[in-house]
Amino acid sequence: MTTLSRLQAEWFSNVRGDVLAGMVVALALIPEAIAFSIIAGVDPKVGLYASFCIAVVIAFVGGRPGMISAATGAMALVMVDLVADHGLQYLLAATVLTGLIQIGFGILKVGQYMKFVSRSVMTGFVNALAILIFMAQIPELTGVTWETYAMVAAGLAIIYLLPRVTKAVPSPLVSIVVLTAFAIFMGMDVRTVGDMGELPATLPMFLLPDIPLTLETLQIILPVSLTLAVVGLLESLMTAQIVDELTDTGSAKNRECVGQGTSNIVAGFFGGMAGCAMIGQSVINVKSGGRGRLSTLCAGVFLLFLILVLGDLVSQIPMPALVAVMIMVSIGTFSWASLRNLKTHPKSSSIVMLSTVAVVVITHDLAQGVLVGVLLSALFFARKVAQVAAITSEKTGPDTRTYRVVGQIFFASSDTFMKAFDFKEVLERVEIDLTRAHFWDLTAVGALDTVVLKFRREGTEVELIGLNEASATIVDKLAIHDKPGAMDSLMGH
Repeated sequence: MTTLSRLQAEWFSNVRGDVLAGMVVALALIPEAIAFSIIAGVDPKVGLYASFCIAVVIAFVGGRPGMISAATGAMALVMVDLVADHGLQYLLAATVLTGLIQIGFGILKVGQYMKFVSRSVMTGFVNALAILIFMAQIPELTGVTWETYAMVAAGLAIIYLLPRVTKAVPSPLVSIVVLTAFAIFMGMDVRTVGDMGELPATLPMFLLPDIPLTLETLQIILPVSLTLAVVGLLESLMTAQIVDELTDTGSAKNRECVGQGTSNIVAGFFGGMAGCAMIGQSVINVKSGGRGRLSTLCAGVFLLFLILVLGDLVSQIPMPALVAVMIMVSIGTFSWASLRNLKTHPKSSSIVMLSTVAVVVITHDLAQGVLVGVLLSALFFARKVAQVAAITSEKTGPDTRTYRVVGQIFFASSDTFMKAFDFKEVLERVEIDLTRAHFWDLTAVGALDTVVLKFRREGTEVELIGLNEASATIVDKLAIHDKPGAMDSLMGH
């Protein structure tokens, strides 16, 4: 694909769908950006400016067309202590440093390691986010008037029933417009966007963070920036993978790392907090017909237009209208098939999925949940591979026995390997046939050393045959059984 045709496909292949979807996303971004600003302990404009800057920049430099990035709750939670202890200027500096670290991760091609995140972890991540998105709506549904529940129900009815009549306009957009007009006309007593915080009235301005450029400052912001960079990339790359599947298209994960970094640097210099990809808004975008980079750009530009030009009108948008949209997102995001699959999928996969969900929901930290899921996946995989290792033996001469090793020998299977040998059998010679085995790590080589040296201690000659090239390389490098003093090391062990 030529550069021109690629630009055409990414920007102008779905203009109408992208523009309309961007408008829906922009409307849904406003209360979230304000809410995340409140969580972080900063003025609402910090989250709104961040959402504008990040969405616009990522549209040009991101690696996943149609994905929405802005200020997020996961990132806001990391900032709380820094803002409380040192103030906004340190947060802006940390945001810039976060961007630089993310660009570094992109150059180091960290994105390629997403292949180590299993399907079970992905499903757990998605389900946990769906639950968190729904839980975030609960404060808007407790201790409120009956009108609020009626409007949420009406909003959901429009969202789900309108597509059966027409798909010309995204149903979430129609829902927001209709409910806003109705609430204003009827003078209904419901919470509005304006009740969440004051909207800014000016454009974001370029400013350098007002902090001392000292080693002490770096020590304060580096731990926070590093955490923000990891959480941001984790959420962004996971969301990119989900959008890949929703749209049946691919994305450049390492380019996405650099893009997220670039957008955070710009946000930091224009008075915004660090952000990352948003699964909820990305799902809204895709479900509303957004596919290309234009949808992300329109979301950012329309967000600023709404704040600065239509601020008075936007302030009157009833929160129940936006709650209905977010409930639709949580329902659409949750993998309902994963509940049915609990009966049929392997127990290990279900445990990984449920553990990921539990940790994310309990800690509200996506990084911790994914880390637990990946570690459990690795443990279950190691256990499964370890069970594949098998050792058989037969007498191949009066005083000779041949052991045949099949499978992967590493830290999880090394114990099985050592227990398969009978060191008390009186033999002159033992052959260990490793033609169908592979040695992976120091533990495996150590097990081989122990076996060889134990046989020699009993006066038995040992010959290793059939080592493949990769195994021979690691054995030659790490093994001690043919080195001087090997027997002494066994005795000491």
